[in-house]
Amino acid sequence: MENILKGKKGLIMGLSNATGMGYYILENAIAQGAEVAVSYTGEAMGKRAIPLAQDAGAALIYDCDVTNQEQMEGLFEEVKKEFGKIDFIVHAIAYSDKSELKGKYLNTTEANFLNTMNISCYSFTKAAQVAEKMDVLNDGASLLTLSYLGGERFVTNYNVMGVAKAALEASIKYLAVDLGDRGIRVNSISAGPIKTLAASGIGEFKKMLTYNEANSPLVKNVTADEVGKSALYLLSDLSTGVTAENLHVDAGFHAIAANKMD
Repeated sequence: MENILKGKKGLIMGLSNATGMGYYILENAIAQGAEVAVSYTGEAMGKRAIPLAQDAGAALIYDCDVTNQEQMEGLFEEVKKEFGKIDFIVHAIAYSDKSELKGKYLNTTEANFLNTMNISCYSFTKAAQVAEKMDVLNDGASLLTLSYLGGERFVTNYNVMGVAKAALEASIKYLAVDLGDRGIRVNSISAGPIKTLAASGIGEFKKMLTYNEANSPLVKNVTADEVGKSALYLLSDLSTGVTAENLHVDAGFHAIAANKMD
């Protein structure tokens, strides 16, 4: 099936680099006919994100700090000027001090806890709030964010980010109810471990990749492109009956409770 997003317009928040899931969602969305605006955060990130967005064919590229209300409103103002109303928002944003993504969660500082929750979780709710307030979303639109199994279970060296992802997955359910009367769907993708810039902050990440590959039902690690393709389903009209869902794109690893035995 081709051009399943033809005629759709959307925003992808949090473009960072060519290995990130946001970039692969962008590529796949444009390849399937969507017109897409992109946001990134800060000058340093922009040096990588702007050329990527331009090469992919993004219609609008905007610097937005999601902790800044004025910048968030400015982003959606520009999106509305460019597109009018839009059909999807992808939230590909997460951050925590990597020095606290090791050792014990018990030692999490209050400052990093609040900052992690604000950027990694609340910014998704804030995006929905601002979009609703400014009347940017079409009825039947799709909101999508990115999670990880560490929000459901303990994962070594994930710590406060796991707590933030758990809160993010709960937020999806509540937003799905709040926006459901307009046919707006709210979902997340829980991707398996992928070698991205964000993942580089997780201690012993290579061991995690090796373990997941050996123990997932498909005996492999997923790619960012596979996540991008799965996102197409949740952004398109193929999933009009799906909301409040956390779709695992992890080669089935989430279903495994113990190592496979020879």
